[in-house]
Amino acid sequence: MINRITNQLAVLGHPQRISVFRILMRRFPDAVPAGELATELSIKPSTLSNYLNALQRSGLVTQKRSGTSLLYSVEMKNVQNMLGFLLNDCCRGRPDICMPSEQGNGAMTGRKFNVLFICVGNSARSIFAETLLRDIAGNRFNVYSAGTKSFSELNPMAMQVLEDKGHDTSGLRSKSISEFSGPDAPELDFVFTVCNKAANEECPAWEGQPISGHWGMIDPVQTEGTDAEKSLAFQNTYGALKRRIEAFTSLPVESLDRIALQSAVDDIGRTPVEEEQ
Repeated sequence: MINRITNQLAVLGHPQRISVFRILMRRFPDAVPAGELATELSIKPSTLSNYLNALQRSGLVTQKRSGTSLLYSVEMKNVQNMLGFLLNDCCRGRPDICMPSEQGNGAMTGRKFNVLFICVGNSARSIFAETLLRDIAGNRFNVYSAGTKSFSELNPMAMQVLEDKGHDTSGLRSKSISEFSGPDAPELDFVFTVCNKAANEECPAWEGQPISGHWGMIDPVQTEGTDAEKSLAFQNTYGALKRRIEAFTSLPVESLDRIALQSAVDDIGRTPVEEEQ
């Protein structure tokens, strides 16, 4: 086993290979097209292929084909084995010396939880998610949304969908992610990315290492066609996020430990995005 772990750590010791691995970890459980990885990291396809081959040979990444595309994802069981070896062997099974003191496996109890939804523009999907969780969960959560490259205005079709569904939109605004990384920012318990680009991009590190999930959605703003077709795209996005947020709010957050919560959040992210009927 130690030879395999040594090889895996050596593979991750290359700065660009670990950049590929980090994106795939942030996108877990999604499988990511090779072309998207090359674009996001500004790596030539031939060079990226070499990096991915090395990660595959080490057992940290797996490949599958979908049509003409090659999709890559983290082989999480092997990643867990690698990290488990480091914790149990190198750290002698002592999380108190190898993990941040604020990060543990205990239940999250005794307070209202802070949730942040991240997208690129913060004009539609993350705004949908913020509004839905706030209205569905009542007072259980403090809910925020932000964009890595936020627009100055909210998307009018998104606002129309929310108003048609009976949501109060008067307090909504587009916000930059920088608002949540300063000394006065709230301590976050959950961070969700709701579009692939936001998951690929570098995001600031938060104190306390919040539970994170990737709930990627196709961007309805990019839909082309008639007004009716565009409106349907926004309706579908709203419906898909509503189903995921309903699943999230049904979790007994107060009684589950961090490992169980992270697993549940990942499972929700695997839920197929179905069209609104």
